[in-house]
Amino acid sequence: MEGNMFYWISWMYWIFLTFILDKQWPYRRRLSAFILVMIILSTSHFKVSGFDIYLSSIVLLMAAYFLISREKRTSIFYIFICSFIITISYVTFHLFEIFDPIWVIFKSDWMIAICITILSLLLQNKLKGRLLIAFSGTMQGEILYAYILNKYSFPYVIGSFAYLDVCFLISALLVGWSCLENAGSYFGNHVGALSNMNKNHHK
Repeated sequence: MEGNMFYWISWMYWIFLTFILDKQWPYRRRLSAFILVMIILSTSHFKVSGFDIYLSSIVLLMAAYFLISREKRTSIFYIFICSFIITISYVTFHLFEIFDPIWVIFKSDWMIAICITILSLLLQNKLKGRLLIAFSGTMQGEILYAYILNKYSFPYVIGSFAYLDVCFLISALLVGWSCLENAGSYFGNHVGALSNMNKNHHK
């Protein structure tokens, strides 16, 4: 059922931020409040120029743009290039899914989420940058894809639960990968410190 993955992942984020994460982390309340807003607005939609748009997806896009605008000018330009690459990839995947569906070898949600995750990992080296280009790029892709389909009189809802499922699955994959990266560096530093202590002890 569409929306299940979005609700599961978003509620897990909210529980982690509210009850598990260190209370001293400065962005904890903002992120938990933002996730609640996303959940509340996930069923609200409106029409603009014949396009049906879900409000939560627009909020997500605006939040991504706001955070991108606060980066350094040189970084903003590169982030938008990365975001554009994600946009084209997202639209291309959906168009291939329509015109040549035989190459979709397993569930399309997972295929596109894995593809966008890999691209985000290649284009950015920090979790924040990866999430920003993934959110902005996929949402821009939603708008462009809807525009293309509208040219052929095919109806398409922008930012529906199907999109939110993919978007939050991408975020979960990126967060999971970031945890693995940090775990690797943590254990590497920890093992290095232990080995140095042993060397000093045997001297």
